Amino acid sequence: MARIVGVEIPSNKKVNISLRYLYGIGPTRAMEICQNTGVDPDKRVKDLSEDEISKMATYIQQNYRVEGELRTDVMRNIKRLTDIGCYRGLRHKLGLPVRGQRTRSNSRTRKGPRPSRIKKKSK
Repeated sequence: MARIVGVEIPSNKKVNISLRYLYGIGPTRAMEICQNTGVDPDKRVKDLSEDEISKMATYIQQNYRVEGELRTDVMRNIKRLTDIGCYRGLRHKLGLPVRGQRTRSNSRTRKGPRPSRIKKKSK
C-alpha cells in the first residue's frame, strides 16, 4: 500500500478511486491530480512507480488542504459559529440539522435513535 500525506491508500484499486480515501479529495480533485501530475487514472496503485507516488504527494501538499489541516479548519469554523452564538452555531451545539431541513419527521441521523418508551405491563 502506498502512503500519501500519511494515509495508506489501497493498492488494488485504480488511482482515481484510491485518492478519494484522503479526507478532502473527491472525484473531481482526484481526476485533476492525475491530469496535472501525468499519471494515468485507470492505472492500479500497485503498478505505480515511487516517482509517480512522490509526484502526486508533493502536488497534493502544495495545492490542497487535506487530512488533519482540513479537519482542524472545519472544527475551528464550527467552534467560531458556536462561540458567536449564531443560529447555525446553536444548531451545531444542539446536534440538530444546520441547513434548514425539517426535523419533525426526519433527521434521525443528527438526532440519534428515538428514545425508547416504557411499556406498561398488561394484566
